[in-house]
Amino acid sequence: MFKRKDDLKPFESRVWLASPTMHGEELKYMTEAYKSNWMSTVGQNINEVEKIAAEKSGMKYAVGLSSCTAALHLCCKLAGEKLYGKPAISHGALEGKRAFCSDMTFDATLNPVVYEGGIPVFIDTAYDSWNMDTAALEKAFEIYPDVRLVVSAELYGFPGRMDEIKRICEKHGALLIEDAAEAMGATIDGRQCGSFGDYSAVSFNGNKIITGSSGGCLLTNSIEDANKARKWSTQSRENAPWYQHEEVGYNYRMSNVIAGVVRGQYGYLEEHIKQKKAVWERYRNGLKDLPVSMNPITAGTEPNYWLSALMINEDAMCRQVRDEKEALYNSELGKSCPTEILEAIASINAEGRPIWRPMHMQPMYRMHEYIGKNGSLRCRTNAYLRESSCIDVGADIFNRGLCLPSDNKMSIEQQDKVIEVIKRCFE
Repeated sequence: MFKRKDDLKPFESRVWLASPTMHGEELKYMTEAYKSNWMSTVGQNINEVEKIAAEKSGMKYAVGLSSCTAALHLCCKLAGEKLYGKPAISHGALEGKRAFCSDMTFDATLNPVVYEGGIPVFIDTAYDSWNMDTAALEKAFEIYPDVRLVVSAELYGFPGRMDEIKRICEKHGALLIEDAAEAMGATIDGRQCGSFGDYSAVSFNGNKIITGSSGGCLLTNSIEDANKARKWSTQSRENAPWYQHEEVGYNYRMSNVIAGVVRGQYGYLEEHIKQKKAVWERYRNGLKDLPVSMNPITAGTEPNYWLSALMINEDAMCRQVRDEKEALYNSELGKSCPTEILEAIASINAEGRPIWRPMHMQPMYRMHEYIGKNGSLRCRTNAYLRESSCIDVGADIFNRGLCLPSDNKMSIEQQDKVIEVIKRCFE
């Protein structure tokens, strides 16, 4: 167990992984909602957020919703109906259909596929981007050429080549849902993340690059799809004097109060990105002499640097084992592991966390197929193939990686102390 030395006293106030940064304009727009009594799911704040979100992302239309997960759900519903037609009320729009999904991500990326009755097939991660491996996606289409939907996330604000994923989708006649929840403001060859999908989603959750405390937007270039999503998000009420319903709807619309927070935040997106980049660069420079590497930056991309993360070199890993809920490790001279470093960071009252545990390792999804660039990574007995050609990249990054305190309000002195604690883990 990591033992903190007396010269590294805990911070008096907790240093967070990522927390909201308020500026004052948020309260102005929230107060406008309050004074005008537009406190529900209609109002000027929502209208403005949808306008700004579309402009910032480079898409024509945005639909303000209660969460990014709600946006991804409606993305899946729109895609399913476009691909397979309108389902019966008792079925989802993707009922029984496979969809290729990012493996190393938060489960909100692909749970909406299941909401609509779809079957996630997980695509392995690339070491050089930590995002969906394009070679593995091509292999997946060789195995399942009839698949028509890909759901791909951009991890920690460091995008891979979503443009290449889009080209692969077009080649195979598939639609792309881009989960840009973590990548708002990041770009690929100067083009905004969130603009590559046939349908895309961004997040305003409490720890994102800008926040509304909650909320998200669905992004699309189709006015018909935008209007359909708005209708679904307000319980699919028909244009009638009474409450008339002809299809299933949802209570997914964004609150005008929450929209006031988001509206006040949007003007600070570039400032927050600049601050997050400085945090990442200080980690890179401060840890350069250790056997670790930071989140990779893909050529041609500009991250938003939402979360700084590192991965320990394989030969510098101490022994570590994890079960479903706990982890153990043995301290070794000159080596460390994510569990030890996270304990060390916690000992000074700072917050880190493990890398997203890949979906194929989650209890609810471990029976689903998992495809790497050389084919399926599972045999029929559901065990991992051990051949050198079948490397489980996502599991390896999870095993050796962790997210560091990345709050844009963290002082240089606070970050220097975090860096010192990490260095001592390798002594």
